[in-house]
Amino acid sequence: MSVRNKKEPVLQKNKKEVWYKLDLSAIVYPTLQRKDFSSVYRLSVVLKEKIDPTLLQKALDITLPRFPTYKVAIRKGLFWRYLEPNNNPGPFVMPDIKNPCMPMPFKANNRYLVRVYYYNNRISLEAHHCLGDGTGGMCVLQTLTAMYLKLKGHPVTPSGFVLDPSTPPDPEELEDAYMRYANARVKPPRPGEKTYRIRGTKEPFYTLNIIDGILSVQEVMAVSRKYHATLTEYLNAVLLYALLLKQEHDAPFRFRPVKIAMPVNLRRFFPSKTLRNFITMVYPSIDPRLGDYTFEEIVNQVHHYMKYYINDKFLRGDITTNAATQRNPVIRIVPLFIKDFVVRTFYTKVQDKNSSAGLTNMGALQVPEDMKPFIERFDIYMGQPFSSRTNCAIISFEDTLTVNFASSIVETDVEQYFFRKLVQDGIHVKIESNREIRK
Repeated sequence: MSVRNKKEPVLQKNKKEVWYKLDLSAIVYPTLQRKDFSSVYRLSVVLKEKIDPTLLQKALDITLPRFPTYKVAIRKGLFWRYLEPNNNPGPFVMPDIKNPCMPMPFKANNRYLVRVYYYNNRISLEAHHCLGDGTGGMCVLQTLTAMYLKLKGHPVTPSGFVLDPSTPPDPEELEDAYMRYANARVKPPRPGEKTYRIRGTKEPFYTLNIIDGILSVQEVMAVSRKYHATLTEYLNAVLLYALLLKQEHDAPFRFRPVKIAMPVNLRRFFPSKTLRNFITMVYPSIDPRLGDYTFEEIVNQVHHYMKYYINDKFLRGDITTNAATQRNPVIRIVPLFIKDFVVRTFYTKVQDKNSSAGLTNMGALQVPEDMKPFIERFDIYMGQPFSSRTNCAIISFEDTLTVNFASSIVETDVEQYFFRKLVQDGIHVKIESNREIRK
C-alpha cells in the first residue's frame, strides 16, 4: 500500500518503503509490554515427517517478504507507534524451546516480531499481536509450510490460507479494516463489573505451562448436539463450568461472576482480506450469586448469549465504540507516553479484571487438497496471560481437535475440571504437556 488515505494513515519514506500505523487493536499490545510479558501467540503445524531446518530456513526467506506487515520492526513516534520495513538479516529458524511464547523485546532478534521454531515433525510460528491476529498468522504459517513442502518436492496449489509468495499482496491485506466498518450510529457502553479471578502460585520468570487435550471432532460434535449447542458453545460452557467449580473450591469470602474473554473473527461478518488484527471480544458469563446452575443451564445461557451478541449489528457497534477514542482529535495530539500511561492503567485496573479466563476457537482449518496428506494436526496457543490465570485455545483439522491451555501458575485445577467434564460426557481425551501434571 503506497497511497495515503484517511482509513489507513501511512508515512512514506520512499517509493519502496511504506511505514504502517498500528491497527486499532494493535495500539494496545505494545503498551502492555513488560520484561516478563509480551502479547505473543503461537501457531503450530505437525507434519508426518521430520523437519529439515535448512529447507525450512529457505522456505522462510522466500515466504516472509510476501507479508510486508510481518517483515517489519516497531518504532515509536511522538504521538503513535508504527511499523517500518525490516531489512535486517533474519529471522532465523531455531530449535524449539520448552517454554513457548517467551517475551519478545522489540530490539532483539534483529527487531523482528516473528519467530519460527522446529522440533521433530513440528513447525511453530510465534508472532507479536501488534502485527496481526490468528488469521493473519495462519496465512503466514500455511504459506511457509506450503513453500517448505514445495522445496521437499511436493508442490502445493495456493488457496485459502496458502498464498502465492511470487505475487504482490492485495492492498486490502494491509488495511486497518476496523476503520472501514466503524460507522454505527451508536457507541454501546461496555460492562465493567469485576469477575472471579483465579488465585494461584506464580511460576518462575518466563515459565509457561502447556496442557494439550487431543480430541475427536466427531465425538465433541455428537455431545454438543445432545445439549442442542454448537461445538463452540459447548466448549465455552465446559470452561465456565470448570471456572465455577474452581471458585467454589476456593471458597472465597465473596462470590463473583465467572466470565470468558472470547475473540470473534470479524471477517465472518464484515468482508475483508486483511491480515492484520480484525477481531473483537465477547464475554459469555455465569453469575453464581443468582443461584446454582446445572450444566444444561450453563449451555443454554451460553447458546442464547452467542445468538444475541454475535451478529453484525452488535459487532459493528462494538467496533465503533473502539474506534471513537482513536478518532478523537484531542487524544490524537496527546504525547505517546501519556497515552501509554492511561491505556496501561485502564487495562490493569479495569479491562484485565473483566474476565476470568480467555478462550479462542479458530474453528475447522481448511488446507489445499494437495497439502492434506502431509499434515497431522494444528495447535494454537494464546500465549502467556497478562495476569495469573489460564488461557484456552481451540483448533481442529479433519477429525482432530486440540484444546491448548497455557498458564503461568502452578495449579492446574481449571484444566483438570475441564477435561474431567469432557470425559464424563463420553469424550476420549489424550493429554500432552510440557510439564509434570500434578494430581
